[in-house]
Amino acid sequence: MLYELLFPLRTRFEWLGFLNVLRYVSFRIIMATITAMLISFFVAPWFIRELARKQIGQVVRDDGPVSHHAKSGTPTMGGALIIVSVLVPTILWADPHNVFVWATTAVTAGYGVIGYLDDYLKLKWRNSKGLPGRYKLTGQFVIGAAALSYVFLSKSAVPEDWWAIRTHLSVPFLAFAKHPIVLPLSVYLPFVVLVVVATSNAVNLTDGLDGLAIGPVMINAGTYLIWAYLAGATLGIAGVEQHLVIARYLDIASVKSLGELSIFCGAIVGAGMGFLWYNTYPAQVFMGDVGALALGGGLGMCAVFTKNELLSVIVGGIFVIEAVSVLVQVTSYKLTKRRVFLMAPIHHHFEKKGWAEPKIIVRFWIISVLLALVALSSLKLR
Repeated sequence: MLYELLFPLRTRFEWLGFLNVLRYVSFRIIMATITAMLISFFVAPWFIRELARKQIGQVVRDDGPVSHHAKSGTPTMGGALIIVSVLVPTILWADPHNVFVWATTAVTAGYGVIGYLDDYLKLKWRNSKGLPGRYKLTGQFVIGAAALSYVFLSKSAVPEDWWAIRTHLSVPFLAFAKHPIVLPLSVYLPFVVLVVVATSNAVNLTDGLDGLAIGPVMINAGTYLIWAYLAGATLGIAGVEQHLVIARYLDIASVKSLGELSIFCGAIVGAGMGFLWYNTYPAQVFMGDVGALALGGGLGMCAVFTKNELLSVIVGGIFVIEAVSVLVQVTSYKLTKRRVFLMAPIHHHFEKKGWAEPKIIVRFWIISVLLALVALSSLKLR
């Protein structure tokens, strides 16, 4: 938005020539990150006070670790602030007409509404169940399918370079141009919708300790920021723009307008840093489903648009481990009446074993950083 409003002024007023910097995605990434961090950091104290005044406090599971009982009543639904801190800078600094940006922000906002309903019902009924799973999943699938169907089916709305590769599935550590898996749209579209929904719920399952989820969320967003920027990066050579020089050299998906999506990723990183100031152990505010589902949905969309659907298993390895631990626990108990873990998701298992909460959080962050580096190494290890 600011690009469209301010950039034309540089030709009218010579002293506004510095606005030429708005042309560069790299500058707008930095500004979106800073804007998001400032909004999140400075609005949070007021927001937390309002949550406390309205008695919007965390409802703790009865069967959870004993140490969590002290967290009952801590202000929750802080994810609403994260969503605002992400969407406002994205609208300000990204191209509002970019289909990848608005589809991603639409899913983020839509999943945030579902998360809000879930949190609201938990508070209203004073239990940890909230919105029934079937309604939650139905809403996620409908919103995800609507946004992705538009991007994958409307040729007039997307750039030609995207349309040519839209159903290509990138295999990690294999060159995209040489070894893509080309799927029929009837198979690929349901698959990517599932990726988005699964990522959203995996992040939600991870959000169980102070700062546990927001750390990997920022790390994942930073990884997709790099990928989206490289996919749309351009170089000026002898005054002539060489489109996608970097993407072609690295042999990753080459979509010029995809660089705008990195601004959304930067906003997540900035908003996450501001929120973490108050969410770190011992937390003054919790993210809630309104934030976890929304951020997970946004990350899932980034994975799809950067053609990292399969690589997202590595990038978001912490989320995958958390989700798999729940699936294993539920399946084992239904089939054998035995539990594999002391409690699921797996971070509660380590709590039950006596690990201190900060130790679990930091170690999961370290693992997330390592997985992100492994994923980024695939740019050269092919």
